[in-house]
Amino acid sequence: MTSLYPDIKANLHYSIPVSDIHTLYVEECGSHDGIPVVFLHGGPGAGIERYHRRFFDPLKYRMILFDQRGSGKSTPHACLEDNSTQALVDDIEKIREKLDIDQWIVFGGSWGSTLALIYAQTHPARVKALVIRGIFLCRKKEIDWFYQEGASRIYPDYWQDFVAPIPKNKRNDMVAAYYEILTGNNDIARMSAAKAWSVWEGRTATLAARSEVVEHFSHLHTALSVAMIECHYFVNQAFLDDDQILKNIDKIRNIPAFIVQGRYDMICPMESAYELHRAWPEADFTVIKDAGHAASEPGIISALVSIMDMLAIEKN
Repeated sequence: MTSLYPDIKANLHYSIPVSDIHTLYVEECGSHDGIPVVFLHGGPGAGIERYHRRFFDPLKYRMILFDQRGSGKSTPHACLEDNSTQALVDDIEKIREKLDIDQWIVFGGSWGSTLALIYAQTHPARVKALVIRGIFLCRKKEIDWFYQEGASRIYPDYWQDFVAPIPKNKRNDMVAAYYEILTGNNDIARMSAAKAWSVWEGRTATLAARSEVVEHFSHLHTALSVAMIECHYFVNQAFLDDDQILKNIDKIRNIPAFIVQGRYDMICPMESAYELHRAWPEADFTVIKDAGHAASEPGIISALVSIMDMLAIEKN
């Protein structure tokens, strides 16, 4: 089984203003003369992590990683204003232009897969290849599965902690109820709700619960941006038309693409990945038989690193 590359430091990091409000944290790693690849993190709101650099051979790839609006080290933190899918797509282009990159591989998982697909459909000429995992098409039925009814039946014990901040008479629409608290004026209630929202995601991200994943999602800085930005996007249907990605597959049909999906993904169930595969049979489709959702699952790591190693050989 292929493992992650050794830990490396960023070569460079930038602060890039992308609007009157938002400034993005961007870092470069690996070889400046290598194959450009942009990493799109999940959430939205989760931010980049140090291990995200390790999916790529540092001698062969020029890695571009950045925190999306309101996430990680980007400022202002957890800001919902001027924060939409279309704005994030524009940000990716601004980064590409600033770094003088003509084409790059786009690599993303979970929400990062959504953003990768929308970016590719908007700017297909700029995408050398797509590598996506934990497919999330951002449709109502997917959001309902995780935040209303579905995953709740698999994890009824964790679900009780998730619903705890919400009054019983408002639990018929959990996303709307959370949004009311997260955008309200009660700081204590907001922090408590943010942690409950984020921990629910951390507990269900892996096939077997892992304390380090839950701890990451429990950290208040991460929890606040994950909860507020995810909820903001989901009450707005991710600023997308229903089935927008599947309806626009022809725009990216000829881009080399690789889809990796955990069989037992409880956050982004395999149904969506399979629908994408059916609509786009030209894309390589790999199901990891013993994995859940997280990019840190061993089988998912092995598949993603192997794909990137293969692409590095092909591009050379």
